[in-house]
Amino acid sequence: MLAYAASAPRTAERRSSPNAMLAIIAGHVALVAVVMSAKMDLPQKLLREPPITLIPIHPVEPPPPIPVPNPAPRPQLGPTATDPSVPLPSQDPGLSTVPTLPDPGPITGPSVDPMPQPTTRPLPPVHLGAQLLTPPSELRPPYPQAKLLAEEEATLKLRLTIDEHGRVVAVEPVGRADAVFLAAARRHLLAHWRFKPASDDGRAVASTTVITLRFQLDG
Repeated sequence: MLAYAASAPRTAERRSSPNAMLAIIAGHVALVAVVMSAKMDLPQKLLREPPITLIPIHPVEPPPPIPVPNPAPRPQLGPTATDPSVPLPSQDPGLSTVPTLPDPGPITGPSVDPMPQPTTRPLPPVHLGAQLLTPPSELRPPYPQAKLLAEEEATLKLRLTIDEHGRVVAVEPVGRADAVFLAAARRHLLAHWRFKPASDDGRAVASTTVITLRFQLDG
């Protein structure tokens, strides 16, 4: 430290050269000029438009068509003419191509009627009643003499029984009846009235019928 302090006044005594100072100043001026020139050129380069590059556009070729696979052939159900391993049937016209089957013989079993026959119901018997055959002139019985003198009249309701020959075999009153008029009517009907007998399916049968008989004076 003491040696350094003793040598310090010696350096101050040196004089600077004027040429060296000018060179240093000129260097600084040149450096400032270069920096200023670089600052002025930088915006012009940034403001320039970028160059446009034209890229030629070539037409795009369509893709090649996709090949469609052929459908698989259907399996043959029988031998074909192109299969050399399967023998073809004989083309002899004298031979029949229909196979002959053995005769199975008579078929045994219960016989079944394919069409059932309609069942027929028996018809009911046809019944026909007795029909009067006596002419109108013989229908009226004679008027009882006692009732004629007394000028009495009567209306009788009678049930007649007719046999298979058409004859009246019984006369019965239905309800109340005067005995004198009933006796006169019974005698006449049994003797004179005749009928066509009743029938069932064409066969004559006995029957009964009810009639109304009036005893009336001529006014």
